[in-house]
Amino acid sequence: MTGTMAGWLVRRSAQAALVVLAMTVIVFVGLHVAGNPVDILVPPEADAAERARIAASFGLDQPLWRQYLLFVGRALQGDLGRSFIYNQPALTLVVERLPATLELSLAALVLAAGLGIGLGLYAGLRPRAAAARLIMAGSVVGLSLPGFWVGLMLVIGFSVRLGWLPSSGRGETVAVLGVGSSFLTADGLAHLILPAANLALFKLALILRLTRAGVREVVHLDYVRFARARGLAPSRVVGVHILRTILIPIVTVIGLEFCSTVAFSMVTESIFAWPGMGRLMVESIHVLDRPVIVAYLVAVVLLFVAVNLLADILYRLLDPRVGTAGAEGGA
Repeated sequence: MTGTMAGWLVRRSAQAALVVLAMTVIVFVGLHVAGNPVDILVPPEADAAERARIAASFGLDQPLWRQYLLFVGRALQGDLGRSFIYNQPALTLVVERLPATLELSLAALVLAAGLGIGLGLYAGLRPRAAAARLIMAGSVVGLSLPGFWVGLMLVIGFSVRLGWLPSSGRGETVAVLGVGSSFLTADGLAHLILPAANLALFKLALILRLTRAGVREVVHLDYVRFARARGLAPSRVVGVHILRTILIPIVTVIGLEFCSTVAFSMVTESIFAWPGMGRLMVESIHVLDRPVIVAYLVAVVLLFVAVNLLADILYRLLDPRVGTAGAEGGA
Protein backbone atom coordinates (compact mmCIF):
# COMPACT_ATOMS: atom_id res chain seq x y z
CA MET A 1 0.00 0.00 0.00
CA THR A 2 2.83 2.39 0.84
CA GLY A 3 4.55 1.71 -2.48
CA THR A 4 1.27 2.22 -4.35
CA MET A 5 0.65 5.51 -2.57
CA ALA A 6 4.21 6.68 -3.25
CA GLY A 7 3.89 5.85 -6.94
CA TRP A 8 0.57 7.64 -7.10
CA LEU A 9 2.04 10.75 -5.48
CA VAL A 10 4.96 10.73 -7.95
CA ARG A 11 2.56 10.51 -10.90
CA ARG A 12 0.37 13.29 -9.54
CA SER A 13 3.42 15.50 -8.94
CA ALA A 14 4.62 14.97 -12.50
CA GLN A 15 1.15 15.79 -13.84
CA ALA A 16 1.06 18.95 -11.74
CA ALA A 17 4.45 20.07 -13.04
CA LEU A 18 3.30 19.57 -16.63
CA VAL A 19 0.10 21.54 -15.97
CA VAL A 20 2.03 24.46 -14.48
CA LEU A 21 4.52 24.40 -17.36
CA ALA A 22 1.77 24.35 -19.98
CA MET A 23 -0.04 27.19 -18.22
CA THR A 24 3.04 29.42 -18.23
CA VAL A 25 3.56 28.82 -21.97
CA ILE A 26 -0.06 29.72 -22.73
CA VAL A 27 0.08 32.82 -20.55
CA PHE A 28 3.33 34.06 -22.07
CA VAL A 29 2.03 33.66 -25.61
CA GLY A 30 -1.34 35.17 -24.72
CA LEU A 31 0.16 38.22 -23.06
CA HIS A 32 2.51 38.73 -25.99
CA VAL A 33 -0.47 38.73 -28.38
CA ALA A 34 -2.50 41.01 -26.07
CA GLY A 35 -0.02 43.88 -26.31
CA ASN A 36 3.38 45.29 -25.47
CA PRO A 37 3.79 46.53 -21.87
CA VAL A 38 6.27 49.13 -23.11
CA ASP A 39 3.41 50.99 -24.78
CA ILE A 40 1.89 51.51 -21.31
CA LEU A 41 5.09 52.01 -19.33
CA VAL A 42 6.64 54.59 -21.65
CA PRO A 43 5.24 58.14 -21.81
CA PRO A 44 3.78 59.11 -25.22
CA GLU A 45 6.39 61.82 -25.70
CA ALA A 46 9.36 59.43 -25.21
CA ASP A 47 11.66 58.94 -28.19
CA ALA A 48 12.84 55.63 -29.65
CA ALA A 49 16.00 55.59 -27.54
CA GLU A 50 14.00 55.97 -24.31
CA ARG A 51 11.61 53.22 -25.37
CA ALA A 52 14.52 50.91 -26.13
CA ARG A 53 16.16 51.66 -22.78
CA ILE A 54 12.98 50.90 -20.80
CA ALA A 55 12.31 47.74 -22.80
CA ALA A 56 15.87 46.54 -22.13
CA SER A 57 15.59 47.30 -18.41
CA PHE A 58 12.62 44.91 -18.14
CA GLY A 59 14.07 42.33 -20.52
CA LEU A 60 11.31 43.01 -23.07
CA ASP A 61 13.79 43.54 -25.89
CA GLN A 62 14.56 39.80 -25.99
CA PRO A 63 12.70 37.34 -28.24
CA LEU A 64 9.67 35.77 -26.56
CA TRP A 65 11.24 32.32 -26.38
CA ARG A 66 14.28 33.74 -24.63
CA GLN A 67 12.11 35.72 -22.20
CA TYR A 68 10.29 32.49 -21.37
CA LEU A 69 13.46 30.47 -20.80
CA LEU A 70 14.84 33.21 -18.55
CA PHE A 71 11.55 33.17 -16.63
CA VAL A 72 11.66 29.38 -16.17
CA GLY A 73 15.25 29.56 -14.95
CA ARG A 74 14.37 32.21 -12.37
CA ALA A 75 11.15 30.44 -11.38
CA LEU A 76 13.08 27.29 -10.49
CA GLN A 77 14.94 29.48 -7.98
CA GLY A 78 11.68 30.90 -6.56
CA ASP A 79 11.87 34.19 -8.50
CA LEU A 80 8.85 34.97 -10.69
CA GLY A 81 10.14 38.39 -11.71
CA ARG A 82 9.57 41.97 -10.56
CA SER A 83 6.41 43.94 -11.10
CA PHE A 84 6.71 46.53 -13.86
CA ILE A 85 4.47 48.93 -11.91
CA TYR A 86 5.29 48.37 -8.22
CA ASN A 87 8.98 47.47 -8.75
CA GLN A 88 8.63 44.68 -6.19
CA PRO A 89 8.92 40.91 -6.53
CA ALA A 90 5.71 39.72 -8.19
CA LEU A 91 5.45 36.69 -5.92
CA THR A 92 5.69 38.93 -2.85
CA LEU A 93 2.81 41.08 -4.10
CA VAL A 94 0.64 38.02 -4.70
CA VAL A 95 1.48 36.40 -1.36
CA GLU A 96 0.69 39.65 0.49
CA ARG A 97 -2.80 39.67 -1.03
CA LEU A 98 -3.35 35.92 -0.67
CA PRO A 99 -4.65 35.90 2.96
CA ALA A 100 -7.44 38.35 2.15
CA THR A 101 -8.59 36.28 -0.83
CA LEU A 102 -8.38 33.00 1.09
CA GLU A 103 -10.33 34.51 3.96
CA LEU A 104 -13.09 35.74 1.65
CA SER A 105 -13.20 32.44 -0.26
CA LEU A 106 -13.27 30.37 2.93
CA ALA A 107 -16.11 32.45 4.37
CA ALA A 108 -18.08 32.13 1.12
CA LEU A 109 -17.51 28.38 0.91
CA VAL A 110 -18.46 27.72 4.54
CA LEU A 111 -21.65 29.71 4.00
CA ALA A 112 -22.41 27.90 0.73
CA ALA A 113 -21.59 24.42 2.03
CA GLY A 114 -23.43 24.82 5.33
CA LEU A 115 -26.63 26.17 3.82
CA GLY A 116 -26.36 24.16 0.60
CA ILE A 117 -26.01 20.76 2.29
CA GLY A 118 -28.66 21.55 4.90
CA LEU A 119 -31.23 22.86 2.43
CA GLY A 120 -30.38 20.11 -0.07
CA LEU A 121 -31.01 17.43 2.55
CA TYR A 122 -34.36 18.95 3.41
CA ALA A 123 -35.39 19.30 -0.23
CA GLY A 124 -34.30 15.72 -0.94
CA LEU A 125 -36.05 14.17 2.07
CA ARG A 126 -39.26 16.19 1.64
CA PRO A 127 -39.48 16.80 -2.12
CA ARG A 128 -43.22 17.50 -2.14
CA ALA A 129 -43.19 20.07 0.65
CA ALA A 130 -43.93 23.66 -0.35
CA ALA A 131 -40.72 24.83 1.32
CA ALA A 132 -38.70 22.30 -0.68
CA ARG A 133 -40.20 23.50 -3.94
CA LEU A 134 -39.46 27.08 -2.95
CA ILE A 135 -35.86 26.12 -2.14
CA MET A 136 -35.38 24.50 -5.54
CA ALA A 137 -36.88 27.50 -7.31
CA GLY A 138 -34.50 29.74 -5.39
CA SER A 139 -31.55 27.56 -6.44
CA VAL A 140 -32.42 28.14 -10.09
CA VAL A 141 -32.40 31.88 -9.45
CA GLY A 142 -29.05 31.58 -7.67
CA LEU A 143 -27.53 29.77 -10.63
CA SER A 144 -28.92 32.27 -13.13
CA LEU A 145 -28.13 35.68 -11.64
CA PRO A 146 -24.79 37.25 -12.68
CA GLY A 147 -22.44 37.84 -9.78
CA PHE A 148 -21.62 41.45 -10.63
CA TRP A 149 -25.33 42.36 -10.66
CA VAL A 150 -25.97 40.61 -7.35
CA GLY A 151 -22.99 42.41 -5.82
CA LEU A 152 -24.27 45.80 -6.94
CA MET A 153 -27.77 45.02 -5.60
CA LEU A 154 -26.29 43.99 -2.24
CA VAL A 155 -24.36 47.27 -2.03
CA ILE A 156 -27.41 49.34 -2.98
CA GLY A 157 -29.76 47.44 -0.68
CA PHE A 158 -27.78 46.78 2.49
CA SER A 159 -25.23 49.57 2.36
CA VAL A 160 -26.71 52.53 0.49
CA ARG A 161 -30.42 52.16 1.30
CA LEU A 162 -30.43 50.51 4.72
CA GLY A 163 -26.96 51.46 5.90
CA TRP A 164 -26.58 48.19 7.78
CA LEU A 165 -23.27 47.00 6.37
CA PRO A 166 -20.15 48.64 4.90
CA SER A 167 -19.81 48.47 1.13
CA SER A 168 -16.05 48.35 0.65
CA GLY A 169 -12.72 47.47 2.24
CA ARG A 170 -11.66 44.73 4.58
CA GLY A 171 -12.22 46.47 7.88
CA GLU A 172 -10.27 45.98 11.08
CA THR A 173 -8.02 42.93 11.24
CA VAL A 174 -6.15 41.11 13.99
CA ALA A 175 -2.77 39.50 13.35
CA VAL A 176 -2.74 35.73 13.87
CA LEU A 177 0.68 34.12 13.34
CA GLY A 178 1.70 37.24 11.48
CA VAL A 179 -1.31 37.18 9.13
CA GLY A 180 -4.17 39.66 9.42
CA SER A 181 -7.64 38.16 9.91
CA SER A 182 -11.08 39.78 9.73
CA PHE A 183 -12.81 36.87 11.48
CA LEU A 184 -11.81 38.03 14.95
CA THR A 185 -13.21 41.58 14.89
CA ALA A 186 -16.77 42.84 14.64
CA ASP A 187 -15.76 45.46 12.07
CA GLY A 188 -13.95 42.85 10.00
CA LEU A 189 -16.95 40.51 10.03
CA ALA A 190 -19.24 43.37 9.03
CA HIS A 191 -17.04 44.10 6.01
CA LEU A 192 -16.90 40.39 5.16
CA ILE A 193 -20.64 39.66 5.05
CA LEU A 194 -21.62 41.26 1.74
CA PRO A 195 -18.72 40.07 -0.43
CA ALA A 196 -18.89 36.58 1.09
CA ALA A 197 -22.64 36.39 0.42
CA ASN A 198 -22.14 37.56 -3.15
CA LEU A 199 -19.39 35.03 -3.77
CA ALA A 200 -21.36 32.22 -2.08
CA LEU A 201 -24.65 32.52 -3.98
CA PHE A 202 -23.75 30.46 -7.05
CA LYS A 203 -21.82 27.90 -4.98
CA LEU A 204 -24.74 27.54 -2.56
CA ALA A 205 -27.19 26.82 -5.37
CA LEU A 206 -24.82 24.30 -6.95
CA ILE A 207 -24.14 22.40 -3.71
CA LEU A 208 -27.84 22.47 -2.81
CA ARG A 209 -28.89 20.88 -6.10
CA LEU A 210 -26.11 18.31 -5.97
CA THR A 211 -27.06 17.32 -2.41
CA ARG A 212 -30.73 17.08 -3.25
CA ALA A 213 -30.02 14.90 -6.29
CA GLY A 214 -27.79 12.61 -4.21
CA VAL A 215 -30.41 12.23 -1.50
CA ARG A 216 -33.14 11.36 -4.01
CA GLU A 217 -30.85 8.75 -5.53
CA VAL A 218 -30.02 6.87 -2.31
CA VAL A 219 -33.03 7.47 -0.06
CA HIS A 220 -34.97 4.54 -1.52
CA LEU A 221 -32.07 2.08 -1.60
CA ASP A 222 -32.34 -1.15 0.38
CA TYR A 223 -29.70 -0.33 3.01
CA VAL A 224 -31.48 2.92 3.91
CA ARG A 225 -34.82 1.14 4.20
CA PHE A 226 -33.18 -1.55 6.33
CA ALA A 227 -31.68 1.09 8.63
CA ARG A 228 -35.11 2.62 9.11
CA ALA A 229 -36.67 -0.79 9.67
CA ARG A 230 -34.15 -1.44 12.45
CA GLY A 231 -35.60 1.56 14.25
CA LEU A 232 -32.53 3.78 14.01
CA ALA A 233 -33.05 7.43 14.81
CA PRO A 234 -33.83 9.57 11.73
CA SER A 235 -30.78 11.72 12.44
CA ARG A 236 -28.54 8.63 12.36
CA VAL A 237 -30.12 7.37 9.15
CA VAL A 238 -29.57 10.74 7.48
CA GLY A 239 -26.13 11.43 8.94
CA VAL A 240 -24.56 7.98 8.57
CA HIS A 241 -26.42 6.12 5.86
CA ILE A 242 -27.44 8.91 3.51
CA LEU A 243 -25.08 11.83 3.97
CA ARG A 244 -21.90 9.77 4.14
CA THR A 245 -22.84 7.99 0.91
CA ILE A 246 -23.31 11.21 -1.05
CA LEU A 247 -20.34 13.05 0.46
CA ILE A 248 -17.80 11.96 -2.17
CA PRO A 249 -19.27 13.98 -5.08
CA ILE A 250 -20.02 16.82 -2.70
CA VAL A 251 -16.41 16.89 -1.47
CA THR A 252 -15.28 16.94 -5.10
CA VAL A 253 -17.45 19.92 -5.92
CA ILE A 254 -16.57 21.80 -2.74
CA GLY A 255 -12.85 21.36 -3.41
CA LEU A 256 -13.10 22.51 -7.00
CA GLU A 257 -15.45 25.36 -6.12
CA PHE A 258 -13.05 26.60 -3.45
CA CYS A 259 -10.33 26.80 -6.09
CA SER A 260 -12.64 28.53 -8.55
CA THR A 261 -13.74 30.93 -5.82
CA VAL A 262 -10.13 31.94 -5.24
CA ALA A 263 -9.37 32.09 -8.95
CA PHE A 264 -12.46 33.99 -10.03
CA SER A 265 -13.04 36.32 -7.09
CA MET A 266 -11.90 39.24 -9.22
CA VAL A 267 -15.39 40.64 -9.86
CA THR A 268 -16.43 40.47 -6.21
CA GLU A 269 -13.17 41.95 -4.97
CA SER A 270 -13.45 44.79 -7.49
CA ILE A 271 -17.06 45.59 -6.55
CA PHE A 272 -16.39 45.60 -2.81
CA ALA A 273 -12.82 46.99 -3.02
CA TRP A 274 -11.57 43.87 -1.23
CA PRO A 275 -7.74 43.98 -1.08
CA GLY A 276 -7.13 40.49 -2.40
CA MET A 277 -5.37 38.75 -5.27
CA GLY A 278 -8.31 39.12 -7.62
CA ARG A 279 -8.29 42.89 -7.41
CA LEU A 280 -4.52 42.91 -7.90
CA MET A 281 -4.99 40.73 -10.99
CA VAL A 282 -7.52 43.15 -12.49
CA GLU A 283 -5.21 46.10 -11.90
CA SER A 284 -2.29 44.19 -13.41
CA ILE A 285 -4.26 43.25 -16.52
CA HIS A 286 -5.10 46.91 -17.14
CA VAL A 287 -1.40 47.80 -17.28
CA LEU A 288 -0.13 44.47 -18.70
CA ASP A 289 2.02 43.85 -15.63
CA ARG A 290 3.21 40.49 -16.96
CA PRO A 291 5.20 39.23 -13.92
CA VAL A 292 2.27 39.79 -11.55
CA ILE A 293 -0.20 38.13 -13.93
CA VAL A 294 2.04 35.08 -14.31
CA ALA A 295 2.72 34.89 -10.55
CA TYR A 296 -1.02 35.05 -9.83
CA LEU A 297 -1.81 32.28 -12.31
CA VAL A 298 1.01 30.08 -11.02
CA ALA A 299 -0.33 30.49 -7.47
CA VAL A 300 -3.87 29.60 -8.60
CA VAL A 301 -2.72 26.51 -10.52
CA LEU A 302 -0.71 25.30 -7.53
CA LEU A 303 -3.78 25.83 -5.34
CA PHE A 304 -5.91 23.75 -7.74
CA VAL A 305 -3.33 20.97 -7.66
CA ALA A 306 -3.08 21.00 -3.86
CA VAL A 307 -6.85 20.99 -3.32
CA ASN A 308 -7.39 18.21 -5.85
CA LEU A 309 -4.73 16.15 -4.10
CA LEU A 310 -6.45 16.76 -0.75
CA ALA A 311 -9.79 15.76 -2.27
CA ASP A 312 -8.28 12.49 -3.52
CA ILE A 313 -6.97 11.75 -0.05
CA LEU A 314 -10.41 12.46 1.44
CA TYR A 315 -11.94 10.02 -1.06
CA ARG A 316 -9.77 7.27 0.34
CA LEU A 317 -10.83 8.15 3.89
CA LEU A 318 -14.54 8.32 3.03
CA ASP A 319 -14.52 5.21 0.84
CA PRO A 320 -11.46 2.90 1.01
CA ARG A 321 -12.68 1.17 -2.16
CA VAL A 322 -11.47 4.22 -4.13
CA GLY A 323 -7.88 3.49 -3.24
CA THR A 324 -8.35 -0.25 -3.81
CA ALA A 325 -9.89 0.32 -7.23
CA GLY A 326 -7.06 2.65 -8.17
CA ALA A 327 -4.48 0.10 -7.11
CA GLU A 328 -6.17 -2.69 -9.04
CA GLY A 329 -6.53 -0.49 -12.10
CA GLY A 330 -2.86 0.38 -12.05
CA ALA A 331 -1.79 -3.25 -11.65
